[in-house]
Amino acid sequence: MKAFVFVKRVPATTTRVRLASGSGGPARAIQTQGVELAMNPYDEIGLAEAVRRKERAGGGEVVAVTVGPDEAQSVLRTALAMGADAALHVRAAAPTGLELDGLQTATLLAAAVRERPFDLLLFGRLAVDTQASQVGTLTARLLGVPSVADVTKVELLDGCVRLHHLVDGRVEVVECPLPAALTAQKSLVEPRYPSVKQILAAKSKRIETIEASVPEPVLETLSIELPPPRSPGRIVGEGPAAARELVRLLREEAKVI
Repeated sequence: MKAFVFVKRVPATTTRVRLASGSGGPARAIQTQGVELAMNPYDEIGLAEAVRRKERAGGGEVVAVTVGPDEAQSVLRTALAMGADAALHVRAAAPTGLELDGLQTATLLAAAVRERPFDLLLFGRLAVDTQASQVGTLTARLLGVPSVADVTKVELLDGCVRLHHLVDGRVEVVECPLPAALTAQKSLVEPRYPSVKQILAAKSKRIETIEASVPEPVLETLSIELPPPRSPGRIVGEGPAAARELVRLLREEAKVI
């Protein structure tokens, strides 16, 4: 089995998000200077599943792929430490890689692997910065392979794959021929984080780099803004006597019942 796992460098989920200055207009991006960038958590799940598939098959190759500037190689080093056998860096003229829209990223990824043999393409179900859930499906479409989103279980069969995925509160089971693509849901597998020894060993592994021209964007971000601060909570009373007032507030003010 040969699998490509696509990983994205995003702001760490513990980062306090700040907006970049909008030069007098609305902000269109987040501030990345001084911000820790790490592998997208859902991509970690896709990577862990690919490594698990290889181990169960008793062989194969897992290749981690990312798009972005030279600094984007940091997530490839992490992927190598987590069990990837090789890494492919699609170097593109983008300051951080976060500026690329879904179709731009998918076009670059599809071009990078189109002439390379593979059985599975694995993506996270979404990137935590944009939450667009586009790149996996778009890449599969550009490559002409079947794809299934929000996968919670993978079964490799003879020449095909059986995938369990979430659809409107139920689990649907589908089969499709290989090669195929999937996007990983949180419950698929628990990522195994690398030891210090694995991290040090990954630093000496070679990363293949290919140059890529960024296609024109098809999506423009007009503005972004932080969510409004939460209003402070309040105590409406104590004991059973507070129940009537609480119900009234939920109905008349919060309008949730």
